[in-house]
Parts: sequence; C-alpha cells; structure tokens
Amino acid sequence: MRRDLEAVLMVVDQPVAEYDLARAFGLPVQAIAATLAELSAEYTAQGRGFDLRQVAEGWRIYTRPECADAVEHFLKEGTEVRLTQAALETMAVVAYRQPVSRGRVSAVRGVNCDGVMRTLVLRGLIEEAGHDPESGALLYRTTSYFLERLGLRSLDELPDLAPFLPDDIEGLDDTGEHTQ
Repeated sequence: MRRDLEAVLMVVDQPVAEYDLARAFGLPVQAIAATLAELSAEYTAQGRGFDLRQVAEGWRIYTRPECADAVEHFLKEGTEVRLTQAALETMAVVAYRQPVSRGRVSAVRGVNCDGVMRTLVLRGLIEEAGHDPESGALLYRTTSYFLERLGLRSLDELPDLAPFLPDDIEGLDDTGEHTQ
C-alpha cells in the first residue's frame, strides 16, 4: 500500500483527500491516514528533497523550502526562449550556406546580422568554423545542438528550398540581388 500511495501522490496535481485514497484502494480511512503520516515523518527524517504535507484539501508531495533555490535554478535553465524572426532567418542562411561569414549572411538578409549572430552563438545554435582563406573573415556553421533541436540527424535532412523560391530567379546572384 505504501508504494501505491507514493505512486499516486507523485502524479496528482492537487491535494488528495484521505477519503478518496481510501475509496480508491478499498481500505479504511484510518489505515490510509496512518500510512500517510508515517510516510511524511519518514521523508522528513531522511532529509529528502520533497515533503508529504497534509493541507486543508488532503495530502500532496511538495518541494522542501530549503530546496527552492535549486528547483528555481533548474526551471530557469530549462526555460525555452523563442527565437525572433530575424534569428530564424539568420539561422536558416547559416544552415543552408555554411560555412558562411557574417558579412555574407548580412548580404543575403539585406540587414546587419552581427547582433543576431552573437545571440545564436550564445545559444549554442551556431559556432565558429574557421576563417575564409580569401578574405580572412570568420566563418560560421550550425552545431550539433541545432540539429538536435530541429530533430535532424544531419544537414542532409534539411528541406529543399526550391519550392519556396520565386519562379523568376534568372538574373539573380546568390545573394538574391539582380545582376543586370
């Protein structure tokens, strides 16, 4: 019964009344109440990172107050931050043209990308990939974390861009500018 109670208490998102637990397990309320009190005392004595508490509505497992900083740090580190449209566009240029310089990315996008590139490097989505032999410019490429976040095994799995390009691309150079 102890193991089953623990399993139920780990998955509930609100306190559960002793009566509801007793009814679910087909046991007397007094037996459930005694076992819950034992578990709570046991967790406290063992110094666990969680606590089984009785509140007005019933019983529930809570994080111990002394662990709040660790939990908060973990949750903040795991927070997903959405990328801006500029970051997505910049990342796409790097993914399809890598290795590529900041200047080249800016030329393709038509705006300065220095700040966005720094952000993508800080987030681990792109990384330095050496220097251009002709210009000496720093080159960038996508990272394995980029592939992981997109659910790709390799860059070969990136979708083909041809269906998204305009039909009339004659006379355009590789930055999308007219050559005539």
